[in-house]
Amino acid sequence: QLQFEESGGGLVQPGGSLRLSCTASGFTLDYYTIAWFRQAPGKEREGVSCISSTDDNTYYADSVKGRFTISRDNAKITVYLQMNSLKPEDTAVYYCAAAYRPGGSYQHTCGFVRRVYAYWGQGTQVTVSS
Repeated sequence: QLQFEESGGGLVQPGGSLRLSCTASGFTLDYYTIAWFRQAPGKEREGVSCISSTDDNTYYADSVKGRFTISRDNAKITVYLQMNSLKPEDTAVYYCAAAYRPGGSYQHTCGFVRRVYAYWGQGTQVTVSS
């Protein structure tokens, strides 16, 4: 069973920064498309950012463009979400999700269709408040 977990959440003031990590346990993420989703209380889970399995494409929700950056480490074990200029509306539980994409055209794409992602972490809370 593939396992990975999110970390790096916490309480931060508006305008502050956090870096979330999605770390694999016992395997590497180099053939996986990875996405970050978030869910605020009473709201639907929404896509935030994703990176293709070949790392050549990234995608961001309009609400976070220019503020968030997704990246993958060289060891292909961890995917990061750097979050800058945080706003109270960014408060949510953040989840990473993985889809196995070892070949074909899907290697070079990513998106926010939840059913595509077979593997999900447990989530990490991000609270933006003064």
